[in-house]
Amino acid sequence: MQVEFKGLQPYAPTYEAMQALVARRAEFLSQFKEENGSSPAENLRDALWICEHSPVFTQGLAGKAEHVIAAGDIPVVQTNRGGQVTYHGPGQVVAYPMIDLKARGYFVKEYVHRLEEATIRTLAHFGLTGHRVRGAPGIYVRLDEPASHARLLDADGMPLSESELPALMDIGKIAALGIKVSRHITYHGLALNVAMDLSPYERINPCGYAGLRTVDMAFCGVNASWDDVAKVLASKLVVHLE
Repeated sequence: MQVEFKGLQPYAPTYEAMQALVARRAEFLSQFKEENGSSPAENLRDALWICEHSPVFTQGLAGKAEHVIAAGDIPVVQTNRGGQVTYHGPGQVVAYPMIDLKARGYFVKEYVHRLEEATIRTLAHFGLTGHRVRGAPGIYVRLDEPASHARLLDADGMPLSESELPALMDIGKIAALGIKVSRHITYHGLALNVAMDLSPYERINPCGYAGLRTVDMAFCGVNASWDDVAKVLASKLVVHLE
């Protein structure tokens, strides 16, 4: 996988560049198969872009206008990824894997699990415990004890699910996930909050959940640079997406 650290980038041109790269790759694979009767024996064009964005709200395909409460001076960009509205801004590591799922031999559900696992392992590297919530892609932490390994359970002792994400829950979202798959090739990806201005999240219902707290690693007591977290996340993604 070719890893590129792109630094601070405006969102819209990055989105367009992802679409163009994926389209070119899909066309190459299609033409190769037509000419040779099979796909390439080696997967040489998988890419991983690591960047951060200037302030922007992005809406997924399921995004509802009412989840943007007051965008103000921050632009809202409609995208073709899954999910609802989220925020990108400086101090957040954004990872865009563009890989051929068919060549790697797994499906979308497992791909999402691998993205989440790489994020959980990255947080563990810095002493935090990331948690999944069933039906709500992304990674969450306990607000009172971010290093706690205790499972997130509902009142009945079952794993916490999407339907039980009220504002009163003592958890916060630290990483968001939204993907698109076109002709087996992935794009968009995940965003891990490192040390950022979290106030724009108050202008939206993050990922469509009214009142859901959004936190970053700094809030959880981690003093780490963007570069350090970006390098760890990239290395975990390379390992877990194999």
